[in-house]
Amino acid sequence: MSKFAMAAGGFGASSAAGPLVMLLGMLMFALNDAMGKWLVSSYGLGQVILLRSIAALIILSPLLCKAGRTPIFGAERKGMQLARVIFSTAEVFCFYYAVMYLPLADVMTFWLAAPIYVAAASPFLLGESVGWRRWTAIAIGFVGVVITLEPSSAMFTAPAIISIIGSAAFAFMMISGRFLRGTPDSTLVFFQTTAAALAGLVFAPFDWSPIASGRDLFLLALLGVVAMAAHMLVNRALKMSDAATVAPLQYTLLLYAVIFGWLFFGDLPRMSMMIGAGLIVASGLFIFVREQTLKKRQQDRPIEVP
Repeated sequence: MSKFAMAAGGFGASSAAGPLVMLLGMLMFALNDAMGKWLVSSYGLGQVILLRSIAALIILSPLLCKAGRTPIFGAERKGMQLARVIFSTAEVFCFYYAVMYLPLADVMTFWLAAPIYVAAASPFLLGESVGWRRWTAIAIGFVGVVITLEPSSAMFTAPAIISIIGSAAFAFMMISGRFLRGTPDSTLVFFQTTAAALAGLVFAPFDWSPIASGRDLFLLALLGVVAMAAHMLVNRALKMSDAATVAPLQYTLLLYAVIFGWLFFGDLPRMSMMIGAGLIVASGLFIFVREQTLKKRQQDRPIEVP
């Protein structure tokens, strides 16, 4: 996954093409997720992740060759890099496991709550100050998660629990990424893709299914290509426009998930999911806008001369 831009940065020069590029990137991520849901219904989870990761690494290799060895072997804070790839690997396995059993829109709703988890954890893990407005938004976001779960015995099913674990792992991956701002994006993507490939290699033999056709092999490879294209589009959008303009567009993923879930899998959104998603999106947007406003105030504050 790794598709959220909420942690990216601030106010700055903006291009009118940035939002269009971001929307295209979100569409590519949604296509990746829909393809992944379809493929894990026929092939093993480890198998899909292994082949997806190999294809992504092939696409990424020219960028890595151009950058040289230093960004990989000289990467900063290796312990934090390790923590990040553990979280990212757990996240991708949890996501594809969840979409095997749950509608795409439901799983996407849980993952959209990740920025809310980040905001809640930031005072304890990042030492950031969170005021009452953001704590209120965080509480509303958690209410949205509970509503989406539909409190009942069903909320304790394995797919629901795995969805919560996966979205939490994604949140911790985002937090660890804040400690690694000096690491190039291509290096971060290389580490997390390589880790996913290694994990897929471990688990693939236990649930490997013969590939039925050349079309399926093409789709398994295309899964990694589409994911890499989506990453590149999102990164390009953040360079073309400021984060305040393009980051909120990540929530179009939910719309895409509803549409693709209905078109390809016949899934109609539940009312509880729509209400919960609305609360999660509203709280996530408020937290993002509030953080950007506070950041701008801090930047605009005159420097006191002693």
